Amino acid sequence: MKDYVQVGVIGLGKFGLEFGSIISGYGVNVLGIDNNPELVKRAKSVLTQVMQADATSKEALIQMGVGQLSHVLVSVGDSLAASAMITLYLKELGVPIVWAKAINTDHATLLRKLGVDEVIIPEHMAARQMAAKITIPGFLDFFPFSKEVVLKEIVIDQWTGKSLKDLDLSNRYRIQAIAAKHKGDVEFSILPKADKPLRQGDTLVIIGEIDRLEDIAP
Repeated sequence: MKDYVQVGVIGLGKFGLEFGSIISGYGVNVLGIDNNPELVKRAKSVLTQVMQADATSKEALIQMGVGQLSHVLVSVGDSLAASAMITLYLKELGVPIVWAKAINTDHATLLRKLGVDEVIIPEHMAARQMAAKITIPGFLDFFPFSKEVVLKEIVIDQWTGKSLKDLDLSNRYRIQAIAAKHKGDVEFSILPKADKPLRQGDTLVIIGEIDRLEDIAP
């Protein structure tokens, strides 16, 4: 991973700090920004670099070098005006990818019109996750930034004795197997070998569009 800060999080409340913490856990250097000294203090032990500043000031963003970041998440609580202003400045400063948290659909519409690359409404995400767990057997997670692509666990039955090469999942179903484990094993192996026969009870983690996965009978 590059040794300089490349992802910014503006707003270090619950959502912003959680996002930054997860990204940091993958080895990404994260710059956190907030004007609340208590939130800044809390984030210092979690993120690569934390600054106390008013992100609604374009000059402050310039001084902190925010325009040099590759991705920035705007998560400034319930202030529509603040998130809109910060988003506008980030785009003017040339940040390639801007994400933003919205509090409702109207807020999301405004942010999209300002050029936000991905709008997140946490409550909607949580509701979709819960609904998917109920309606999609084996559901694990939605693929980031796509409403139609999911990760799903499947247990091998009819595909016993066949290899991934035999099944040709990419061409037949437009899905991909990204991990596998034998029955009784605890850990998955990543990117399973294409020529290895599957056993009954093996588990595959596959990725694909929801409607494609509905027709799978493994």
